[in-house]
Amino acid sequence: MQVTEAWLEELDGKRIIEHKIVTDAGMEVTTLNYGCTITSIFVPDRHGKSENVVLGFDTVAEYEKHSPYFGSVVGRHAGRIKDGLLTIDGETYKLAQNNLGNHLHGGIKGLDKVVWDVSVTEEDGSISIRYSHVSDHLNEGYPGTVELLVIYTVTNNNEIILTLEGESDRRTVLNLTNHTYFNLSGGLKRSIESHRLTLKSDQFLELDENLIPTGHAMDVEGTVFDFRNGRVIQEGITSEHPQNVLAGNGYDHPFLLGASDGVDIVLEDDESGRRLSIETNQPSVVLYTGNALGDDFSIRGRQSGEYLGLCLETQGIPDAINHPQFPTTLVEKGERYKSVTKWRFSTTE
Repeated sequence: MQVTEAWLEELDGKRIIEHKIVTDAGMEVTTLNYGCTITSIFVPDRHGKSENVVLGFDTVAEYEKHSPYFGSVVGRHAGRIKDGLLTIDGETYKLAQNNLGNHLHGGIKGLDKVVWDVSVTEEDGSISIRYSHVSDHLNEGYPGTVELLVIYTVTNNNEIILTLEGESDRRTVLNLTNHTYFNLSGGLKRSIESHRLTLKSDQFLELDENLIPTGHAMDVEGTVFDFRNGRVIQEGITSEHPQNVLAGNGYDHPFLLGASDGVDIVLEDDESGRRLSIETNQPSVVLYTGNALGDDFSIRGRQSGEYLGLCLETQGIPDAINHPQFPTTLVEKGERYKSVTKWRFSTTE
């Protein structure tokens, strides 16, 4: 394995640094310390042809101007928080309102827009990119000064292990995720509509008109939200289920995950033969099928548009602070928050 480093430019007085890791198995992963952003992942198809399978840009300026969180870490709290209001121990904090009067993905300048400190560690069979950042008390309205650590460990088994950690000096909320958009066709040759998803989930969360969980968990049985035995994404895009229509004809929903020691999620593209398997310690995954991707910019020469990529955002539940029946995203003073998700790329025959 090998890793290379390049300095691209300066932003806010800090250097933007790109790292590229190449494994012995032929996977290439490129990241930036701007937003801990994964800019490309090259993996082979069933015939050995290596192509990029995520959405991203070649310049920092494009990320600043156009990016809908392509490949970045979002937070301090992923997803939406109703009315941007956070009440902890009887005190209400007003978070940045950046989505129809609600709070989304950490606010106006969330973690995806921060230039993180970065270092590299190498071990036998793996290389890790370590990003660190201190988010000050009341940054984007959140209580507590939080020390954050993001580690991307790339292995010779074509795996990427994403470890997201944080520790606060007072009681607060933490719910981080990586917001990569996948397209396993390679090089954005096709949309994700024909991708097949298998997901170990018996329930998904109902959304209101602002795409915020209502607090009601709905059974997947008998609906196009049932991915337990695999389902093509197109079925949800054309579905007349009110929740698919509400989300802009597709999915933008949290799915509840049970306790599992194995693979929770499998995404496949039959034509290329590429497969992505995901394991996580998080209680939910938000499936977003790019329903609202605009067509007013291009992605490495390909015009953007609906359904060009899909996200599998492993995380705590959006707006959990307002729904005590769901697993909490509160963390105590000095408590170590830790989210671990493993992506493994392979091929089918």
